Amino acid sequence: MPVITKVQPCAKPKPATEPGGKRVTISEEPKWKKLKKPQRPIIKKEVAQIHESVVVRSNVSLDSTCSSDSSASSNETNKKVMSESRRSVKRNGFNPARVVPDAVDVATLSLSRKRCDWITQHSDPLYAAFHDEEWGVPVYDDDKKLFELLVFSQALAEHTWPAILNQRDLFRKLFENFDPSSIAQFSEKKLLTLKINGHSLLSEPKLRAIVQNAKQLLKIQQEFGSFSKYCWRFVNHKPIRNEFRYKHQVPAKSPKAELISKDMMRRGFQCVGPTVVYSFMQVAGLVNDHLLTCFRYQECNVTTKNEFKTEFKDKMVLNETLVE
Repeated sequence: MPVITKVQPCAKPKPATEPGGKRVTISEEPKWKKLKKPQRPIIKKEVAQIHESVVVRSNVSLDSTCSSDSSASSNETNKKVMSESRRSVKRNGFNPARVVPDAVDVATLSLSRKRCDWITQHSDPLYAAFHDEEWGVPVYDDDKKLFELLVFSQALAEHTWPAILNQRDLFRKLFENFDPSSIAQFSEKKLLTLKINGHSLLSEPKLRAIVQNAKQLLKIQQEFGSFSKYCWRFVNHKPIRNEFRYKHQVPAKSPKAELISKDMMRRGFQCVGPTVVYSFMQVAGLVNDHLLTCFRYQECNVTTKNEFKTEFKDKMVLNETLVE
C-alpha cells in the first residue's frame, strides 16, 4: 500500500523589525547577490579606435619574429639618426618635417593643405598643380610667358582653365612657343591651319586678335624696352595685395584692369576687355587674388622684383638642401 507523504510548503520569510520599529522581510538570499552589475555598451567609435590601433601596430611592426637584440640595436641606431637630424635641422634654421605614419595615405595629406575654394579634391590635377605653382606668381622680365598668359586669358572666353592646360603643349607648338616676332608673321593660310583634330583651336576672331596683339607687343618692346615693363608700370612694379576670404568676393574686373584695357585698346590690341585683362593680372601675379585661407597667399605675397628673385633663390637652395 503506497505511502502518501505530505509535501511541506516552502517556508515563508519571517518578518523582522528594524530598530525604528518598521517591519521588514528577511529573504533567504541577500539582495546584493541577486543584483547584476550593469555592463557598459561598447560604442562604435571605440571599436573604430581599437581597429585603427591594430592597423597602426601591424604597419609599424612588419616583422614580429625579429630577435630582441636586433630590435634593440635598430632602436638605438634610429634614435641616434633622429637626434643628429634634429640637431642639423635646428642648426640650419629649418622647421622639422613631419613623419608620415605608414597607415596614413600621402594623397590625403596633400589635400589637407588649404587652397582657394575653387580648387577641390575633384579638380583636374593639372589645374590644381597650376594653382599651386603658377597662378598668381609674379612674372618679371619674361615677355614670352606674359604673352602666353595673355592668350590663355583671352581663350577663357571659349574654354575653361582645365581644358586650356590639357592642350597647353599644342598651344605652344602651334603658336611657336608664343614668340611674338614669329606670331606677328603668321599669314592668313597659317591661321587656317591652327586646328586640333580638324577643329579650330580658337574662333577666327580670337586667332586674328592673337596675331594683331603680337604685332602691337613688338611696338611696345621698342617703346618701353619690354612688355614686362609696360605691364608692371601700371601697378608701380609691385603686386596688388587683395585680402579676400571667400571666392564670391573675388571680382571679375577692377578699375585698374579697366585702365590697362583702355590703354591697350588705344594701342591697337584686340580682345582685351577689362575681364580679360583682370584674368591676365591674376595669373601673371600683378594682383594676388589667392584667398587669405589659401597656403599660396603668403608665398605669392612678394613686394618687388628684387624680393621675388631673392625669395626664389632661397627656395631653390632650400629644395637642394632637402634633397641632399
